[in-house]
Amino acid sequence: MAERLATMRVDYDCEGFDIDALAPTWHEQLARWLVEAEAAGVPEANAMVLATAGQDARPSSRTVLCKGVDARGVVFYTNYTSAKSHDLRASRYASVTFPWYGMHRQVHLRGPVELVSAEETRSYWATRPRGSQLGAWASAQSAVVRDRRSLDDALEAVTRRFADEDVVPAPPHWGGWRLTPEQVEFWQGRANRMHDRLRFEVDGHDRSWTVSRLAP
Repeated sequence: MAERLATMRVDYDCEGFDIDALAPTWHEQLARWLVEAEAAGVPEANAMVLATAGQDARPSSRTVLCKGVDARGVVFYTNYTSAKSHDLRASRYASVTFPWYGMHRQVHLRGPVELVSAEETRSYWATRPRGSQLGAWASAQSAVVRDRRSLDDALEAVTRRFADEDVVPAPPHWGGWRLTPEQVEFWQGRANRMHDRLRFEVDGHDRSWTVSRLAP
């Protein structure tokens, strides 16, 4: 396998991507690429890898689903008692990467995080399938559990609890996080590893954005 890994390689033969092809804002460009990824049949085109660090400065990463994009940032939802939420409360900073491997593209964002409003959480919660809503109540996310049966039993108990309720309310320990980027990099694979890397970066004083090209 070590020898095989050394030779695993895909040559990216994609069209060029330059600054004049960018949308006026990072969030418009991200929305554009999200639409193109979905149209291309990328599985879960809104999946992004979230990287965090806790008080011990040790990094962790996992995949979450982006559920909101606008000028304020990107949003995902989770259990507020989860490992990722503990990290986010400790550092108030994170990064996310959209990895569209089949399109030889990725988008990387980094910046501070904040909780979304309770109103935004309720609005998104109402769009979730009932099974997902019940699962959010049943799972003490990131906690050690005895076995699979204990998870199934928890879900059965929650299902019985809300059996006569038409609407399942959002748990008080569940909601959204928003990452407000300071940098957003759009990466397009190119031949000979001479990739296109275009970065939006915000000025810390007047909040204006500049765009730069980075060496691959």
